[in-house]
Amino acid sequence: MAEVLVYVDHVDGAVRKPTLELLTLARRIGEPVAVALGAGAGDTAAALGEHGAVKVLTNDAAEFADYLVVPKVEALQAAVEAVSPAAVLVPSSAEGKEIAARLALRIGSGIITDAVDLEAGADGPVATQSVFAASYTTKSTVTQGAPVITVKPNSAAVEAAPAAGTVEALAVSFSEKATGTKVTSRTPRESTGRPELTEAAIVVSGGRGVNGAENFALIEALADSLGAAVGASRAAVDAGWYPHSNQVGQTGKSVSPQLYIANGISGAIQHRAGMQTSKTIVAVNKDAEAPIFDLVDYGVVGDLFDVVPQLTDEVKTRKG
Repeated sequence: MAEVLVYVDHVDGAVRKPTLELLTLARRIGEPVAVALGAGAGDTAAALGEHGAVKVLTNDAAEFADYLVVPKVEALQAAVEAVSPAAVLVPSSAEGKEIAARLALRIGSGIITDAVDLEAGADGPVATQSVFAASYTTKSTVTQGAPVITVKPNSAAVEAAPAAGTVEALAVSFSEKATGTKVTSRTPRESTGRPELTEAAIVVSGGRGVNGAENFALIEALADSLGAAVGASRAAVDAGWYPHSNQVGQTGKSVSPQLYIANGISGAIQHRAGMQTSKTIVAVNKDAEAPIFDLVDYGVVGDLFDVVPQLTDEVKTRKG
């Protein structure tokens, strides 16, 4: 069976959930071979092996932290040359898509971004995408080279499938281009204690109807009762009510959680493009004609200032 390279997204050896999802998808089309780079790369082997990686290629060179994405691109290029994979899978983050694009160009292959599913096909892996603001679903294959495919978080359930997880050193020779742009400083993001927005299983968002930054406390309270991430519409972000890093939409982040709760969000196409692939969508809006109700699985026509506190209290009651 052909091998499939999976780029590992980890923090000091702690593997992030989107990578484990990629391993599940990789097993559908071949044998997963994980590529872990940077500090703590060797510590990822246990988790990767538990979820199906037959091999883990590692390199902990300082260049991966000291410079921008090019060292990672060159490491993946070295892995492609060593393995000759059937495909290369990368998490569909901002950095992941840049790495994937640069890699595809270097190895002369086609690229598919923001896939939401993956299956084996007669002519290679078949990727499913949600396109044109999620108005259409397409199935695509790459006709030249080893496909490079980025996959959106929450596109597949994480499944344990113990494999060897044999650790092998990946030899990488860095070019002058790899060290052309140096990272001079880093500022850790302040932790809220909530899940990462693009990876969360539940997202609770607020929009124009929240009517002020101080009222986002209602949205946060509901999110915290559910163990959810907090999102915001473009209107709320543009008004300065919530940080841009939490914006869901075409010019913000795309999410695909199991449950998405939209509060005071009308459902403009810009917002729908970022959340339309959510598995279950619930909306609270006092305007019964709001476009968001054309999309939802469950809709509540009512004032969010009445509905959201009641929902929060009910969740807390049921949980304990």
